[in-house]
Amino acid sequence: MGILSGNPKTEPMHYGEVFGTWSYLTTAKAGVAAHQVMMNHVGDHDLQKLMDEAIKVSEHEIDQIETILRENGIGLPPTPPARPVAKLDEIPEGARFQDMEVCASVQAAIAAALVSCSQIIGQSVREDIAMLFGQFHMEKAQLGAKILNLSKDKGWLIPPPLHQV
Repeated sequence: MGILSGNPKTEPMHYGEVFGTWSYLTTAKAGVAAHQVMMNHVGDHDLQKLMDEAIKVSEHEIDQIETILRENGIGLPPTPPARPVAKLDEIPEGARFQDMEVCASVQAAIAAALVSCSQIIGQSVREDIAMLFGQFHMEKAQLGAKILNLSKDKGWLIPPPLHQV
């Protein structure tokens, strides 16, 4: 039996797993703060619900990653303060993000998270870390599908030039 054969939770994390999980955690924390700010700009009720879901998914991921890092004696990145709630009509028209822009920003964040999850899965030696990020990947993909459908339904999706034969 080698050092990496047994209960994965008792195995040490390698540097790639540490860096990947720590970086993902940092990005997730910043994403929650950014989503909270953008939520103040959203007027569409359906988009508000999906933004709230995105925040909750990220907060759940943050809790799970922090637990793993703490158990392995790794320092945690700082958590930005929660952002205050503002009324949409108090934000000047020219300073507001439009719903379409918020939706596109959330789609881009989900796409980046999918890539990060895949990278961490691919470099993981510990099965528990690979499985955790596999779960995150699945949840992000499902959320991405909901956002894509919403952007199509609302007419916010601007496709690239379509190739027709």
